[in-house]
Amino acid sequence: MEDRGSGGSAGLLWLLQAFSGLLLILLLGVHLVANHYIASGGLRTYADVVAYISNPVIFIWEAVFLIVVATHAALGVRAVLLDLALSRGTVRVLNWVLSLLALVAIGYGLWLTLTIRG
Repeated sequence: MEDRGSGGSAGLLWLLQAFSGLLLILLLGVHLVANHYIASGGLRTYADVVAYISNPVIFIWEAVFLIVVATHAALGVRAVLLDLALSRGTVRVLNWVLSLLALVAIGYGLWLTLTIRG
């Protein structure tokens, strides 16, 4: 299998995606339990969300969840698109675009969470 990434990073990126997938199982499980099974009626009100996210530990947990989801998604889209046998130049642009999209998603999610938190 030819590495179409930069500097032999394909194996490292695959490991990062696999690790982020395993981490997602844990993070998503805790997120679902905390937000849907513990909350009365299965949903939290806006006031409940503000109180919940105001806890610094919860805020950090949810921020890590956001970062892992965005990273895993970007790496997954990259892996699918690399199956199209793109040129090195296209892969370079793809890497930058996906990195930028992931950073924008993380930035927006953190901004929104901080705004809700007050």
